[in-house]
Amino acid sequence: MTITARQFLELLRRSNLLSDQELKKGLEACKVAHGGEIPNSPQQLADFLVDENFITTWHREKLLNRKYKGFFLGKYKLLGHIGAGGMSSVYLAEHTLMRRLRAIKVLPRNRVDDSSYLERFHREAQATAALDHPNIVRAYDVDNQGKTHYLVMEYVPGRDLMTIVKDDGPLDYVSAAKYIYQSALGLQHAHDAAMVHRDVKPANLLVDESDSIKILDMGLALMNEDQSELAGLTDKHNEKVLGTADYLAPEQALNSHNIDSRADIYGLGCTLYYVLAGHPPFPEGTLAQRIAQHQTKMPPDIRLDRTDLPETLGSICFKMLQKNPDHRYQSANEVASDLESWLSTQGVELNQSKADVVHLPQRVDINQSTESVAQAMQAAVAVANQGAIASVQSSVHLIGEYSAVTGSSQVVSDSLIGGGSSQISLGDEIGGQAFQSTSRTLLDTQMSRVTANDAGIWKTVGIILGGLVLLAIIIVAVELLSSNVEEAIETHDEANSEENSVLLHLDSLVSDVNNHRRGFKYGGEFDSLLPIVERES
Repeated sequence: MTITARQFLELLRRSNLLSDQELKKGLEACKVAHGGEIPNSPQQLADFLVDENFITTWHREKLLNRKYKGFFLGKYKLLGHIGAGGMSSVYLAEHTLMRRLRAIKVLPRNRVDDSSYLERFHREAQATAALDHPNIVRAYDVDNQGKTHYLVMEYVPGRDLMTIVKDDGPLDYVSAAKYIYQSALGLQHAHDAAMVHRDVKPANLLVDESDSIKILDMGLALMNEDQSELAGLTDKHNEKVLGTADYLAPEQALNSHNIDSRADIYGLGCTLYYVLAGHPPFPEGTLAQRIAQHQTKMPPDIRLDRTDLPETLGSICFKMLQKNPDHRYQSANEVASDLESWLSTQGVELNQSKADVVHLPQRVDINQSTESVAQAMQAAVAVANQGAIASVQSSVHLIGEYSAVTGSSQVVSDSLIGGGSSQISLGDEIGGQAFQSTSRTLLDTQMSRVTANDAGIWKTVGIILGGLVLLAIIIVAVELLSSNVEEAIETHDEANSEENSVLLHLDSLVSDVNNHRRGFKYGGEFDSLLPIVERES
């Protein structure tokens, strides 16, 4: 069942993906771009908002399917679905306050009641958080929102080695050696922390924008019992074999718990084989047949596919692929050392990355103005086309022929947006959706946010200053009033004092008169004193 343009806008309003101001700006721009009218087609309207980076393609598809709930997990806004693994889905997200991009791995709700999956999910959080190396994806947080459990990780824009080979073909020899060298360094860090990855493969080695490797997915990591209560979790649930068949060490296929770091070296050797030959060591056969081949035979010579393969590089690869762990490299550091030596013969100098002192992504905004920081961060989002111009407000002005829907007192009926479930099923999506490519950025919108934030700050400052001025006026008025009252009291006291003096004098005169009355026999003399009394009074 299709929806109308007005229904789409109401769903967008309810989603809280855009603020009133942002949505109004988008609609005004859409109106200008379409000859003064907003399109009646919801698809056309949605496509315009995507092209202008107001929303992402993932937002558009969900909203057009009447899904508007579930775009936020805690303090993160989800921007798109970027991948799926064996037990979870990964989403690109933006911190609503910090504006930093993160990758969020979500456990499907139907797995929450499965103790094995939930505990393993927490195991991955514990394993990843325990590691801090520039060639391993960092974990920042693990949390849940109701029954939705999620792991917040470092977001690494780029492609994994499997995707690169599928899209572009086998790697050149220097790039292949460099990527495996960096992977070996990251694995050695994990091994030093008493962890075995157990699922080293091209899809778990991501190449970032600086052409560096990041190791993904520590969900199957094996930890020593003295390092974690969760060690042996999969054994508790009778899961004897873990990993990916095309990159599985022979001993790991027998029992995934009775292995050590050399199993990771075998998986890394299979990965080197893949990036050099363009396919796994044993690409043919059923799952059981491929596992059996890893047990019993060496893979074909890579020179069957690439005749110019350097002998030393081929020897390194096949030493990593020995069936007997004792015949392989005994540590990832040994692999890195031999690869570094070969790369030096090719004129390549390697500078080993050092872990950050502070376990946060390095800031690039030091000594920059607020405006330039806002522009740079928004431009980074637009490059990957995450298009998130977010704040969470609840009302919207729909301009043009769609009338106004404003304020909390005007509630739009649910019948406007139709029935059915409006909740996004996080963690249940299969495969990643690529973000749309665009050369436009969101700088204009970001600047409007910065301007709005500045206006809010100045408004707050003005209110505070106004309050201080008013308080000062009140204090001065109180002081003046107190002074006037004191003067009035003093004046009143002086007046009372003078009045009392007069009364005392009158009393004295009256007393004299009485004495005269008593002292004179005839009233003539008394009468002569009356004018004196009258004068005095």
